[in-house]
Amino acid sequence: MHSRRDRYKRFITFGAALVLMAVLTGFFAYVWYRYYSSAIVLPYYRRGNWTLIGIYCLLIVLFFKAYGGFKLGYLKKTDMLFSQLISMACVNVVTYFLVSLIGRHFMDGVPLLLLTAVDFGFIAVWTALTGKLFFMIYPPRRLIILYGSHQAAALVMKMSQRVDKYMICESVSIRESPDVIKEQILKYEGVIICDIPAEQRNDYLKFCFERSIRAYIAPKISDIIIRGADDIRLFDTPLLLCRNYGLDFEQRFIKRIFDIVFSLAALVPAAPFMLISALAIKLYDGGPVLYKQKRLTLDDKEFYVYKFRSMIVDAEKDGRPRLASDEDDRITPVGKVLRKFRIDEFPQLLNILKGDMSVVGPRPERPELAKEYEKQMPEFEFRLKVKAGLTGYAQVTGVYDTSPYDKLKMDLMYIENFSLRLDIQIIMMTLKTMLFPPKTNAETEESVLGTKKSAGKEEEKK
Repeated sequence: MHSRRDRYKRFITFGAALVLMAVLTGFFAYVWYRYYSSAIVLPYYRRGNWTLIGIYCLLIVLFFKAYGGFKLGYLKKTDMLFSQLISMACVNVVTYFLVSLIGRHFMDGVPLLLLTAVDFGFIAVWTALTGKLFFMIYPPRRLIILYGSHQAAALVMKMSQRVDKYMICESVSIRESPDVIKEQILKYEGVIICDIPAEQRNDYLKFCFERSIRAYIAPKISDIIIRGADDIRLFDTPLLLCRNYGLDFEQRFIKRIFDIVFSLAALVPAAPFMLISALAIKLYDGGPVLYKQKRLTLDDKEFYVYKFRSMIVDAEKDGRPRLASDEDDRITPVGKVLRKFRIDEFPQLLNILKGDMSVVGPRPERPELAKEYEKQMPEFEFRLKVKAGLTGYAQVTGVYDTSPYDKLKMDLMYIENFSLRLDIQIIMMTLKTMLFPPKTNAETEESVLGTKKSAGKEEEKK
């Protein structure tokens, strides 16, 4: 049975990760002893060498954890491969500077470059083999979806893209009788619960819990708020406290210090790219390099966000705000490159230093478009409980044309689960997104804006 094999899933993924770490660390140990250990000013004895190799192994763990490189069976094979490749590149870059620091001068980088190439080759083989093995042991789960409206179709389409994990075999409407629904659920390994009234959802959740059946739930806004609640243990009756005011003073203070330090440090490596971008924009059409636009941040405060101009001059001379699409003819050839690698956002480091923005947070929205979203999703203003961000949870987990309602959910998940560790992880994931831009969904935000009914509004009424 699938449920019995599930007990050993973590053991299998842990074992596979252990093999990967051991081999990669072994490769470095060979390179260290062969090329570097005797080349430093004061060679180490055994313990010093072991310590350095241990630090290398620790770097592998930290970067792979940050990029999800150990999530065997969770990420797509390509995402898994990209995560591990960028993790390994970061590990070896950091290691080169560490070795140079120990050697007291810039050491020969060729051995580490060759090591990186070997690492990449092994990782590619490891990803392919373990992916096939995992698929053989854990074939896709056979699922049924319990839906309340046509809004569930979008979720089905997204989950159907992961045929390695999910096999949606049947659908059943909430309008069917409870006995029929429960009978259908029992035929499958799990149920997807999407867009049904809260009272009925609770009944089927208890039903699944009693019979140890997996339940995949599309959360409502209220669910996300509850997930960020604190436990109150003052009485013999459990209580959950939802503070509902965003970040507290301590969190805001720590976040502000981090923002200042990070933006100052990031301006150094970003400076060459910013200079090249400015020259390219100016040489292309002679127009202004920077573009500023009014956006919203904490507590509905308006500010001007800075960006490298990626569109033609006077792109909105008609005065009508429009969302840009991938094939927007207003975007210049230079602008396409800047947008693809998110370089057009670099000037916002200045916004961060000014205090208008944070490094991580919901992306700032234009006041005009925010009003349009709020007509359909009154909860859209909940995003303004924190400062707008240069990058955000929605940007590293979603795609360019993820629906505004799903982006809102992800932004609220970030706000309710804020931590400095999460900020660092999102920043690292942003680097992966810049290097390996995700594919877009079929629908665009612009089409969602044009719909007459909002998924958010319908869900919250239930």
